[in-house]
Amino acid sequence: MMDSCIRALVEAIHSTPTQAILYISGGASQALGWLMSVPGASNTVLEAVVPYSRMSMIQLLGKVPAQSASQQTAEDMALLAYNRALKLSKPGYPALGVGFTGALASLQPKRGDHRFHLSTRTSERLLVSTVTLSKGLRTREQEDTVSSQFLLKAIANACKVSENFVPELIDSEIPIEHGWLFNEDQQLEQLISGQVSFKVYPFSSDAVNEERKIILSGSFNPLHDGHLKLLEVASSICGGGYPCFELSAVNADKPPLTVSEIKDRVKQFEKVGKTVIISNQPFFYKKAELFPGSAFVIGADTAVRLINPKYYGNDYGKMLEILIGCKNTGCTFLVGGRNVDGAFRVLDDFEIPEELKDMFISIPAEKFRVDISSTEIRKNRGM
Repeated sequence: MMDSCIRALVEAIHSTPTQAILYISGGASQALGWLMSVPGASNTVLEAVVPYSRMSMIQLLGKVPAQSASQQTAEDMALLAYNRALKLSKPGYPALGVGFTGALASLQPKRGDHRFHLSTRTSERLLVSTVTLSKGLRTREQEDTVSSQFLLKAIANACKVSENFVPELIDSEIPIEHGWLFNEDQQLEQLISGQVSFKVYPFSSDAVNEERKIILSGSFNPLHDGHLKLLEVASSICGGGYPCFELSAVNADKPPLTVSEIKDRVKQFEKVGKTVIISNQPFFYKKAELFPGSAFVIGADTAVRLINPKYYGNDYGKMLEILIGCKNTGCTFLVGGRNVDGAFRVLDDFEIPEELKDMFISIPAEKFRVDISSTEIRKNRGM
């Protein structure tokens, strides 16, 4: 039977908006049971993975760890979990990545210490803890219990739960902790470098009732009424979903945006109260991996480039393979009319491959038509 203090702590965790991915190996298995057995687990746990075998850990990390039960491995696991939590969490909800790896009591006596390493990662903070347990003091099950208690407390702290829960460690088992706080500039630098996949600025006051995102991607230099109207119309056509804008800090054929440039463009969305996501992926097939199941709102000029083999090394088969990959993530493209080669064109003006037709949805010209572009606005302003 679950301890009442643990149940109260889990209930407090589930009452927060934080959504987490947990990667756990070598211990703390009871923490998963505690989290999953209390009602409200789906509010918190997006996914839990136990990479227990050596090959499973190698595949998760994408490399052979110098040591499976180590501070560095826990930190690497937490970062991977955080980036996955970003993909699966609802827009604007705090994402949490948890990495745990342990070397606890086993059938064969261990030469080294009995220990565990734990890392939690949020947008603002990285925390790494190491606990060395007194050898021979506990059974394997008891070591798993105390490591589970410590993990649960760390999750509560990351969820900003005010708690007085104390894991059952003895006086000599003092946790060694290292922590780093990241300001906005550092978070954006991590994004540009590829360490973190994206950052959400949830400026919209709309309640997030659905996980599906309706995304209008662009450079937004500047953001104008046409962008706002297009996303509004696309949202009405979808009949549900969370509308947001997406700006890639990394461009396919230009230098990355600087931190100050990103912050300047973000201010535009704050001013109009619209959520914007800053990503580091300029290509739609990569955006589809980052935002599975989303509806991307694009112009006809972008649609014609998407289906043009010229942009895939003149390889029609490669173009089909990549776009079918996008389709398999559950993504769709809503296409608004745009000026293409001097004439206003809509989706029906282009021949979409049969295999992809159900992935493209037309936004009728009578519902949306804006001929002005950000480029023309900059020209008119003399920018």
